[in-house]
Amino acid sequence: MIHAYELHGRTILLDVESGAVHELDRAAFDALSIPPERHTSEQAEAWRELQALKADGLLFTEPDPEPIAARSADLPLKALCMHVSHDCNLRCRYCFAGTGDFGTGRRAVMPPRVAEQAIEYLLARCGGRVNLEVDFFGGEPLMALDTVKHTVEYAKKAAPDKNWRFTLTTNGVLLDEDTVAYLNREMDNLVLSLDGRKEVNDGHRGKSYDLLLPKYKRVLETRTGDYYVRGTYTNQNLDFTEDVLHLASLGFANISLEPAVLPPGHPLALTEGNLPALCAEYEKLCGTMAGGVDFSFFHFNVDLSQGPCVYKRLRGCGAGVEYAAVTPEGDVYPCHQFVGREEFQLGSVLDGSFSQEVSSRFKMLDAHSREDCRNCWAKYFCGGGCAAANLTVNGDILKPDSLGCELAKKRLSCAIYLKTVQMCD
Repeated sequence: MIHAYELHGRTILLDVESGAVHELDRAAFDALSIPPERHTSEQAEAWRELQALKADGLLFTEPDPEPIAARSADLPLKALCMHVSHDCNLRCRYCFAGTGDFGTGRRAVMPPRVAEQAIEYLLARCGGRVNLEVDFFGGEPLMALDTVKHTVEYAKKAAPDKNWRFTLTTNGVLLDEDTVAYLNREMDNLVLSLDGRKEVNDGHRGKSYDLLLPKYKRVLETRTGDYYVRGTYTNQNLDFTEDVLHLASLGFANISLEPAVLPPGHPLALTEGNLPALCAEYEKLCGTMAGGVDFSFFHFNVDLSQGPCVYKRLRGCGAGVEYAAVTPEGDVYPCHQFVGREEFQLGSVLDGSFSQEVSSRFKMLDAHSREDCRNCWAKYFCGGGCAAANLTVNGDILKPDSLGCELAKKRLSCAIYLKTVQMCD
C-alpha cells in the first residue's frame, strides 16, 4: 500500500508497509495515478525509477502476515497514571473528568498508603523491567502534593535499581517557588495546562490566564528538564494556529494542542462539519513551521528513521496492558479516561488483583482487529486510535472515532511534510 499526497507544493509518497518516505518530482507523482499505457515519455521514465525502488523493497512493499505474535506477547506493566487527587480548583468546560471528580460526585485525595500499594503493584507486575514510569494526574495533583512527594520518595527507596521517570500534569494554580523547585528537581517531565490566547483560555478554563502566565514563565526560567505546555481546542477556537503561535511567542518551546473529545451534542464538541477548517488550520500551522521556528508542536513530531517496535506500530498506546491508571481508592483502570467506567475496571492495588479478561480486550486492540483500520495508510502510526475516544464518541472501543481519524491523518501528513523539508532543504 502507498499513500501519495501534495502539500505546500511538495509531492510526497509514503510506502505504508516499509515506512519509507519519498519526495517525488511532478512526473513521478502523476505517473502513480495514470495507467502506464498513457504515460508521457517523462512519466514512463519516472515509472521505471519507481519500479526500481519496488525491486529494492522500498516501494509497493507487501504486508507481512497478520502479526498475531504481537498480540500474544507477554507485556508486563511499565507505567502507572496515579490519580492522586479527584478534586480540582478549576472547572474546565471540556474536561472528561467532569468537575475533577471523574463524574463520581466524590472528592478524594489518594492516601500515602494507597500510593505505596500502587508502587508495589507496579513492581509486582513489571516483569523485571528496569525503566518504570509514574504519571501524577488528577483532578489537580498539586492538591495532593504531599502524596506526590511521598510516592516519589517511596518508589526510589523501594526499588533503587529501577530507572524511575516521573511526570506531573498541572493546571498551575498552586505553583509557587518551593513547588516549582521541587518539580524541577524530581519530575522528569512537566505538563502545564494553558489553552493559548487569553480570551480562549479564559473562555474554557475560567479567568485563569493572568494568574497562570507568570507562574509558567517562572517554570520556563528555571526548568532544565522536559516540559510541555498543553492546551485543548474546541469548536470555539477553530483557528487554533493562533493559539499555538501565541504560546510560542511567550517563549514556550514545547507545545501540544489537542482536540477536545466530547460526547456528541456537547456544546463544545467538534463535528464533521468542522473538519475542512481544522485540516486547513493544520496545513497553515505546518506551513508556518516550515519557514523555521524555535518551537516544536507535539503532533508534528514523528520518527521516520526507526520509529516504534512492531507492537507499538500496530496498537499505539499500551492502555490496559503496559499502562494503567489508579484512583485515590486504589482501583485500577486501563487509562485515566476509563476511570469510573466500572465495566473496564482492571483490579485494585489494595488486594493486587488484575483482570486478565479485561486486559485481554485491550491486548487484542490493534490496527488489524479494527476493521476500519486494516486498509488505512496511517495504521502503523496511530495503531487504531484511542480506545477511550472511540468509546466516548461511538460507545465502542473497537469503532474508531472518524473525526479523530481524519485529524490524525492530517497531522501525520503535515509531520511527514515537515520532515521532508528538514531533510531535503
